[in-house]
Amino acid sequence: MVRFIFFIDSVSAWVGKAFAWCILILTFGVGYEVFVRYVLRDPTSWAFDISYMMYGALFMMAGAYTLSRDGHVRGDVIYRLWPPKVQASIELTLYILFFFPAILALVFAGFEYAGKSWSYGTHGEVSVMSPANVPIFQFKTVIPVAGLLLFFQGIAQVCRCIICIKTGEWPAHLEDVEEMETMLQHQHDDGLAELGMVHRDDEAKGGEAQR
Repeated sequence: MVRFIFFIDSVSAWVGKAFAWCILILTFGVGYEVFVRYVLRDPTSWAFDISYMMYGALFMMAGAYTLSRDGHVRGDVIYRLWPPKVQASIELTLYILFFFPAILALVFAGFEYAGKSWSYGTHGEVSVMSPANVPIFQFKTVIPVAGLLLFFQGIAQVCRCIICIKTGEWPAHLEDVEEMETMLQHQHDDGLAELGMVHRDDEAKGGEAQR
């Protein structure tokens, strides 16, 4: 079961990191638009479409990756005080009652939404938000794909809950990024540990000198 969890985590991470490159396209697109609009007085007809498609794709496709790293916002004022088994039981119940029905609705509605978008005309649906007629059918395909990724990642999270209920400990997450707050805390702890070691060395040297 642990191997299955880590496999799903790895797939979610690969997809999330691949779509993270949308940030660069979004940045360059918006930067170029600002330059030509305010410096050259010649705005583009496609920058707005690119901006919402890149941001939307990044937001949707990084959802499973964020879930695999337990990175979604949680109101844990009370949750963190509970034992791991209680936490896992609550999470398992919430996944079954709320997460999977919502994700399945997203998947089925997304397939219908994307199918209609592909069926428009001979080249699929295009954007009506700008005169550039930017194709958006491929962007709408992201919706059901992101839903499927979240569904499989949800199964992995349910497996985590089951393991925690049996063992009393949460299985480890694959770690590749850290919040700044966590990094600073680790640095602080390492600094205290080094000071403690230096203090013990000084005491040991002082004891040897007295002898």
